[in-house]
Amino acid sequence: MKHQFKTNINCGGCIASITPHLNANTDIKSWEVDTTNPRKVLTVESDTLSDEMIRDIVNKAGYKAESLQQ
Repeated sequence: MKHQFKTNINCGGCIASITPHLNANTDIKSWEVDTTNPRKVLTVESDTLSDEMIRDIVNKAGYKAESLQQ
């Protein structure tokens, strides 16, 4: 399942600092941040994690994430 979030991850340095947090979770199949999008959209592919669980990972890394799911 694909989860998308509006974030404040806005540069390569931000991506470098959140990478270990997202890569450490084995339930995350893949992820990417579109820093060219004004919403700085984080897309996470996971079959088992909820939006809330992913938001917690992002928050613990020091960033904000707001779900874009309907």
